[in-house]
Amino acid sequence: MSLPISRRLIAEGLGTMLLLAVVIGSGIMAERLSGGNNAIALLANTAATVGALYVLIEVFGPLSGAHFNPVVSAVMALRRELPWRDLAPYVMVQLIGALLGAWLAHAMFDLPIMQASSKLRTGFGQWIAEAVATAGLLLIILQAPAGKASSLVAAYIGAAYWFTASTSFANPAAVFGRMFSDSFAGIAPISAPAFVASEIVGAALALGFAAIFRSKT
Repeated sequence: MSLPISRRLIAEGLGTMLLLAVVIGSGIMAERLSGGNNAIALLANTAATVGALYVLIEVFGPLSGAHFNPVVSAVMALRRELPWRDLAPYVMVQLIGALLGAWLAHAMFDLPIMQASSKLRTGFGQWIAEAVATAGLLLIILQAPAGKASSLVAAYIGAAYWFTASTSFANPAAVFGRMFSDSFAGIAPISAPAFVASEIVGAALALGFAAIFRSKT
């Protein structure tokens, strides 16, 4: 956090934009090339996301912390690793970056820029999945050995694309950006609030477990 806040916000917004462009753009490409085979499309989407996450965390981590995720920023603020005064600006640029990432993906594939997803993602199983995905992500971030977070986060998200019913959004900014893409990676706005609530629950669970692990009694 040695950089001025303005530069950190630029890095955080740019990183989030690129992450969403990868998630949505690879989903569009995968859907076009998979011939209707959703398993192959998800596999391609997963591979692109894993690679991008690792690179983006490595590149932007030294600049802004590479949160790209409001619940990560909130947890860092609670742990006093991010100043509280910076939390709201971080969340704001993450949301703006996520929206711009969706628009960038659409532009690259000659699709209408302004969209709203019609893809419903709902049900108790998917809500549990989002809580599990987010709790796992935060635990990895909090417990990862020094210098290992980028590879461990990327590997975990890649696995969680497949072992969670929700395909592991684990990120309110990702939910926000993907609401504006009627594509393979999209989520209908009506489904978004429950996803975000589940992610907040997952973050709280991760904080609780991390506190247990740090306890000396």
